[in-house]
Amino acid sequence: MDEKQPSARLARETTRENPWPLSRLLDNLDRYIDRIDATWVEAQVIEYNQRPGNRMSFFKAKDLEADMSMQVKAFGGVIAAAGSAMQAGARVVMRVKPDFYTKTGDLALMAAEIHPAGVGGLLEQLERLKQQLAAEGLFSREHKKPLPFLPRRVGLICGHQARAEADVIENATRRWPLVEFEIREVAVQGDRCAPEVAAAIGELDAIAEVDVIVVTRGGGAFEDLLGFSDEQVVRAAFAAVTPVVSAVGHEEDTPLLDWVADFRASTPTDAAKRIVPDLEAELELMERGRQKMRSFVSSRIESGLEWLAALRTRPVMQNPAASLEERRRDIDHGTEALRLRVGAILARYRQELVSSRATLTAISPRATLERGYTVLRLPNKTLVTDAAAVKKGDLLEAVLARGSLVASVVGTNQGRKEAN
Repeated sequence: MDEKQPSARLARETTRENPWPLSRLLDNLDRYIDRIDATWVEAQVIEYNQRPGNRMSFFKAKDLEADMSMQVKAFGGVIAAAGSAMQAGARVVMRVKPDFYTKTGDLALMAAEIHPAGVGGLLEQLERLKQQLAAEGLFSREHKKPLPFLPRRVGLICGHQARAEADVIENATRRWPLVEFEIREVAVQGDRCAPEVAAAIGELDAIAEVDVIVVTRGGGAFEDLLGFSDEQVVRAAFAAVTPVVSAVGHEEDTPLLDWVADFRASTPTDAAKRIVPDLEAELELMERGRQKMRSFVSSRIESGLEWLAALRTRPVMQNPAASLEERRRDIDHGTEALRLRVGAILARYRQELVSSRATLTAISPRATLERGYTVLRLPNKTLVTDAAAVKKGDLLEAVLARGSLVASVVGTNQGRKEAN
C-alpha cells in the first residue's frame, strides 16, 4: 500500500492526486477575508427584511450606478440607530467589513454603522412631497371614486410589450371575454416616465367610452418606480374624472400613485380581477338567483293552493246560500218582531181612541140632542139661551139630533116665548 502523501502547503502545490480538503480552502479564505479592513461604502437599500428585537436583520445593498448588489447583515442595535434610513429604496452610507461563513461558503457584509446618504435623499424628498399632497387633500378617502361593475372599455397604461400588460389583458379576458381595452404604451422608468404617464392619463380620461384607467408595470428597484411618485402623475390621476387603478410593482411597493388612485391593486393580475366581473361567477350567481326565485314562487303557489283548498272545504263554500239563509231568517224574525210591535202599538192607540171617542160622545151636545133637546140659533148663528133675546116674528133655526127646522116666534108665555 502506498504511503499517504503529505498535504500541499500552498494552493499552487496542490495536484489532482494531492488536493486540499474543502475545509482547508474555506479556512484559508476566512483568514484572508478577515484581514480586510472595515470600509465605508455608499449604496441603496433593497429587499429589506427586518427582524424584531436585537436579532440579526438582513438586506441587500445595491450600487447606485452599476448593476451589482451584495447581502448585508446587521444587529438590531445598528438597525435601530439608523432610524428612517433603514427603508427599502433609501440611500445609505455604511461602515462594513466582509464576513465569510465557512460552513456554507456565503460571503456577506457585516454593517457596524448605517447612516442616511445626505439630507436631500430621494426618500426624504418623496416623504416631503407625500406630506404636501396629503395636506392638500389629494389622498383623502372622500375623493375616491367607485369602480364600475362592467366597464365599456378599459384604459390601460403600460410599458411597451411589457409583461404587466399581458397579465392584465389575459386575466381580465379570462374573467370577461368581451372586455375591450384602449392601450397607451409609455416609458415606465426614467426621465420620460412621468410626463408620458401623466399625458396618457389625461388622454384616456377624455375618451367617453373609457370607464376605468389602469396604470401598471411590473416590479423593480426603488429608483425604477420613481416616475410613478412624480407630482405631475399624482395630480393627473387626482384630476381624472374616470376612476384610476394603480397596479405598479409588487405588494411591498407603494409609489405615491397608490395613495391618490381610486383603487390600489397589489399586482397587475390583481388589477385585472378588480376591473371586470367574473363571467362564470356571475352566471353561477344568476343561476342561484333563478333557483331561489323558482323555489320562492313554487312555495307561494303551493301555499296559495293549500289556502284555496282549505277555503273550499268551508261550509260557506259548500253551500254559499247557507249564510244568506241565516241572514234571511234574521230579517224575517226582525220583520215579524217589528210587525208585532207595531200591531201592539196600533192596538193600544186604537183602544185609547175608542175610549176617547166614547168620552167625547158622552159629553158632546149631540148626545143631549139625542135625548130630544133642541138648539135654537138666530139667523146670525147666535145661540138663543134667553127668551128675552128674541121678539115676536123673529125667525129661529132649531137644530135637532138629525137635521134642523126654521121656526117663527108668534108670542111669549110667562116670560117664555113661543115659536111656530
